[in-house]
Amino acid sequence: MDLGLRRLNRLPHHDALAQLLRCCGSTAWASQAAHHRPYESRDELYRVAGAIWWSLEEPDRLEAFSAHPEIGDRSGGSDESKSGRWSMDEQAGTTGAASDVERRLAEANRTYKARFGFIFIIFATGRRAEEMLGDLESRLKNDRAEELRIASEHQMRITELRLDKLLAELELDA
Repeated sequence: MDLGLRRLNRLPHHDALAQLLRCCGSTAWASQAAHHRPYESRDELYRVAGAIWWSLEEPDRLEAFSAHPEIGDRSGGSDESKSGRWSMDEQAGTTGAASDVERRLAEANRTYKARFGFIFIIFATGRRAEEMLGDLESRLKNDRAEELRIASEHQMRITELRLDKLLAELELDA
């Protein structure tokens, strides 16, 4: 078992909860993930994380979505924490986007939120602003149930990436 996972397993419940909330903004998800410790392996952590995520009700998923800044908001929202910096890193592909793309992203974000009732969630790591804009515009054609499913899939990928980041940080903090 790697050091980061051992450290996560040994954290007091309150500290583990706070760390896991950085990975996924759903209180229900983080609480269940913290409660399930200790994890024997990263594979078990990811398997349990996914099982918990897919068992959640819509309000819990929407809570997770609301913890993200909108695509194109490179400030990371008002969150200056490590998870806010993670958001900025994940959205690095929007840095230097043409002003027309930035404007279209902002407009499409508003349209998306008005249509579906939650912000656009996409696994942004390694993607350019133009690609994400194309996905956003394309996903506006979905019905709400389909879009909630797609956004949930992206949220789970983000959560897995952030679990990797968390374990790496915990390993370095040793």
